[in-house]
Amino acid sequence: MSSSTNPIVKKRRRTTRPGSEISITTSSKDVKKVKLMSHEPQEPAYSEEKEVDLRDPQKDQAMFATACGEVKTCMKNIYDMKMEGQQPGPSEVSEKRIQASLNFVTLKKLNRVAHIRCKKAKDVTHESKMKVDSFHLQLQNLLYEVMHLQKEIRKCLEFDSKDEDIDLVEVDDFYQDAPAEISKPEITQKDPHQLRLARLDWELEQRQRLAEKCKDAQNNKDIFLKEIRTKKEYLDSLQPKLTDVLQSTQPLQMLSMPYEETRTQHKTARHLPRPLYILYVQASAYHEACDKRLSVNIEGDLEAAIVEESTNHAIEIESDSDDETAERSKRRRRKTGDVLKEKRKRTLKKHPLKVTLTVKCSDGSVLCLTFSYLILLQIVTVSVKLTPASDSVVSTVTGGDLLSANSLLSCLFPEDYGNDTPNTANNYQLSKLGMDSFRAYISEVGHPYMWVQRLAGLEFLEGDEDQEVPRAKSSVSASHIEATTKALRNRVTARLALQKQLASLERHTIPVPSESQCLFPAKLDGKFTNWTSIPYEDYIILPYTREVQEAEMVNEMDMLFKATFERKSAKLNAAIVVPQDYPGSPSLFSVQISWRGEHNAQNDESIRLMESEVNVHFKEIMAHGSPDYLLTNQLQRLLMCFDVYLEAKSSLASLAAPVEFSKDKVMPRLARGPHRAKPYKYNPHHGFFSHR
Repeated sequence: MSSSTNPIVKKRRRTTRPGSEISITTSSKDVKKVKLMSHEPQEPAYSEEKEVDLRDPQKDQAMFATACGEVKTCMKNIYDMKMEGQQPGPSEVSEKRIQASLNFVTLKKLNRVAHIRCKKAKDVTHESKMKVDSFHLQLQNLLYEVMHLQKEIRKCLEFDSKDEDIDLVEVDDFYQDAPAEISKPEITQKDPHQLRLARLDWELEQRQRLAEKCKDAQNNKDIFLKEIRTKKEYLDSLQPKLTDVLQSTQPLQMLSMPYEETRTQHKTARHLPRPLYILYVQASAYHEACDKRLSVNIEGDLEAAIVEESTNHAIEIESDSDDETAERSKRRRRKTGDVLKEKRKRTLKKHPLKVTLTVKCSDGSVLCLTFSYLILLQIVTVSVKLTPASDSVVSTVTGGDLLSANSLLSCLFPEDYGNDTPNTANNYQLSKLGMDSFRAYISEVGHPYMWVQRLAGLEFLEGDEDQEVPRAKSSVSASHIEATTKALRNRVTARLALQKQLASLERHTIPVPSESQCLFPAKLDGKFTNWTSIPYEDYIILPYTREVQEAEMVNEMDMLFKATFERKSAKLNAAIVVPQDYPGSPSLFSVQISWRGEHNAQNDESIRLMESEVNVHFKEIMAHGSPDYLLTNQLQRLLMCFDVYLEAKSSLASLAAPVEFSKDKVMPRLARGPHRAKPYKYNPHHGFFSHR
């Protein structure tokens, strides 16, 4: 072993850590010796832990490497001696073995030191971690306190005092109205806080004063309520007496005093749905105030209406479930047709009560309107029945549909044909049940005209698919009932007059009212020879109606006719469109003249001007006559223009050709302009024709 190694202690004392308890067994003979030794000064015991603190880890590492090297050297020397065949002496091998053993002791010593040093490092690390945990806990506590303080500060900053919700009087009014002992202007004008307190005091005083007034008013209210209850009890006691009086006066009610009937109607009106109730109330009020020729009545089953009020109607569409058993599915499939049929029937169900509006016209005709409410679709429909006066009934072939229920009130207002529901949601309801469009059920439920909805207080927005069903309003009904009633009477009068005109036209006679005869010459040479109604399919194939079709001025709902005028070899064919809202919109004429070829507005500018004279300048005719006879006046003007066209055209022809049509009309100028326009405008005061 090298001299650099420390002396090795073979036997090691067992040491204990300070503070540890050690149980030492001593014999009774050694007690005295121990007691004596306790009084003697003792040297500190050897401790490897203290030695570890004094040792250098770097030197221990170098010592460990040196010891390992010496062990390897000893082992190698012994091995080499044995391998070389030498016979070493026992002393040499023993010396090498002892040297290696001492190096092993040194390695064990260093191993213990390394373990002790590692344990101490772990203890130091553990203590440091405990300190870090302690500091971290303190940090968390401090952060929690900070968060708590911030929360309290935020609460204080966000505190909403109740006085901030009080609507105080303005500062100027406060200084003006409040007494000086409350306002204290010398203090409050300098201190906003004192100003706030003073305004609150003034508010408290005012509220206390108002509370006293409220208490007095409440006492007066209680007194009035007591008087009202007393009078109400008295009125309730009068009810049986009034009933007896009404029963006693029933014979008098037969003498045009239907008090009991009116009372019954008002009682029944309570069970009407809201739209029909508003219609009944507004029509009754209008009858009493403005129009005695308008009457309103309630019809239907009152008991069924009472039952209907207590029943909740809703369409419930049942969906098929994948978890149902096969037997239940078959049972439902057998009943699906019946259930669907019942749901469709409920969808179109009407309320048991109806409102009947009877409109009497000046000529004695009676228009009866029956309004019904569709419960699930939430719209109002109307059924029409017209009873014409006896002198207004005429038979006509071409005007057979004029007074029918489906066309009588069509387009009473612009674009209101009454063929589709105004409630867009109904289309989805019908589609969900596999039903056709609402138009297919009009014959069953009636027409849902827009003016009908307005009379019932309903106002739907056109083209809005997301709209909700509007609540019926009395203001909507009140604003439309007068105009609607007037329009109904005008429509009946116009249709009856149109029917009379069609009857005369079928007899090849153009009826011109006496007040309109001054608009035409006394003599017209053309003859009215034919008048027929034509279907829409025949109208659209006529070549001279193409411009009207392209302008979309005709549809299948319009009434279409064809008139023929003749004068010698010339023939005029006119395709006539009479719109549903006639005479609100005038009739539209398309003309073709067959004379020396086929002439119409597309190839002859004079015929275009002739059509313009009839279609555009119709207001001149209406100004001098009844608007109900606009159609026949237009026909008479067309016949007049036909004569002017033939006479002017014939006079302008070659002098070599014979004149077929003599010039009977006074026309100072036969043609004007590059298109050779004819003088179609008639001057009734001087009796001549001129250009426009």
